[in-house]
Amino acid sequence: MKRRDFVTLLGGAAAAWPIAARAQQAGKLPTVGFLGASNASASEEGERLPALRQRLNELGWVEGRTVGIEYRWAGGRSERLTEFAAEFVRHKVDVVVTYSTPAVIAVKQITSNIPIVFAGVEDPVGAGLVASLARPGGNTTGVSIQTTDIAGKRLELLREIIPGLRRLAIIANVDSNIAVLELNEVQAAARTLNLDIAPLEIRRAEEIAPAFDALKGQAQALYVALDPITSAHRVRINILALGARMPTVVPFRAFVQAGGLMSYGPSQTEIFRRTADYVDKILRGAKAAEIPVEQPTKFDLLINLTSAKAIGLEVPPTLLARADEVIE
Repeated sequence: MKRRDFVTLLGGAAAAWPIAARAQQAGKLPTVGFLGASNASASEEGERLPALRQRLNELGWVEGRTVGIEYRWAGGRSERLTEFAAEFVRHKVDVVVTYSTPAVIAVKQITSNIPIVFAGVEDPVGAGLVASLARPGGNTTGVSIQTTDIAGKRLELLREIIPGLRRLAIIANVDSNIAVLELNEVQAAARTLNLDIAPLEIRRAEEIAPAFDALKGQAQALYVALDPITSAHRVRINILALGARMPTVVPFRAFVQAGGLMSYGPSQTEIFRRTADYVDKILRGAKAAEIPVEQPTKFDLLINLTSAKAIGLEVPPTLLARADEVIE
């Protein structure tokens, strides 16, 4: 090991030592509870978990040595959010990390004592998760993604690929306040762009396929509203959209990596690295109530050329040049 690397590692370990030592005296390492709201396993977390772990390592929190991490995945099932939140309370974790509004609400309803760090929620003030962005209060803080604010930008990007776009379908879980918020934002943006809207309203995963059947070719493209159900079933949604020869536009890259056409939204890597900073502060004694909520500063454009070719779309070279990543 190089001397510089050794000094960096030693410095990080020393900084983490006081809390780790106290936790070990109590019989365990300080523990983070990670609640995956929409995915089934760590392998499906994409860049999120690696970004979180890497940043924690940089801050001196090495899994299994100076910090423990308990993982749970709800797979888009709301009842499991509450179940796993209760498990975290029983296991007396020191902080919970999660990344969707329903998941944060589920944990917050179970505990008002354990700090909760959210890695991206749409409207934390409106959802009652924090008192304000500057002074959260309570036991909750984190990064607010506010993807609905850029719904119009996504439609503009979609029109660059489909200049004659006139009819847009939107699939959204209408039992999700956040999905409905995004649905309303997309509809407002569509009116500005003179687009006709065909909403595909779902409440359960079993309603996804029938929603596509009811569409019957009435739309040229599909907008997917963010929600644990649509996230968990993104492969299925993309297969149905490709079968209907409809390009999809979505908030996050995981959809595009699963076969969607294009995503534009806050960088998940940046959000989860910043989430690790919150965890670090809390494990060192800071109070969630006093750590301001941050907003994203980096946005990623991802395009799947393989999906574009499958449905006969030509992506303009100017748009490809602006993309942060192109899947070929």
